Amino acid sequence: QVQLVESGGGLVQAGGSLRLSCAASGRTFSDYAVGWFRQAPGKEREFVATISRRGGTTFYADSVKGRFTISRDNAKNTVYLQMNSLNPEDTAVYYCAAGRLVIPGKGEYEYDSWGQGTQVTVSS
Repeated sequence: QVQLVESGGGLVQAGGSLRLSCAASGRTFSDYAVGWFRQAPGKEREFVATISRRGGTTFYADSVKGRFTISRDNAKNTVYLQMNSLNPEDTAVYYCAAGRLVIPGKGEYEYDSWGQGTQVTVSS
């Protein structure tokens, strides 16, 4: 089990950039794949991106591919989501989640630990 805390959300103009951080507790952070999910008002939570334990494998939702980049620094127990070319449709609460997965997945059920979420609002 690992505790996660997201940060870095806020208000940004369309076309702008924002970097989210997911800070984890524990000494076994490198045993966990970490994913980012988001939930917009009135919509279901959706997969955004995920990264493997060492960071060598990443997957992205089609809606963010080419704009978002997920990365991790295991020495800092932190995963990042760099978001570029933001548009109002990216407005959502963003959550990070960790699962003891060898292969990172896109399903919420694969992740055991979840952060509290951080709000991202993109103005037009």
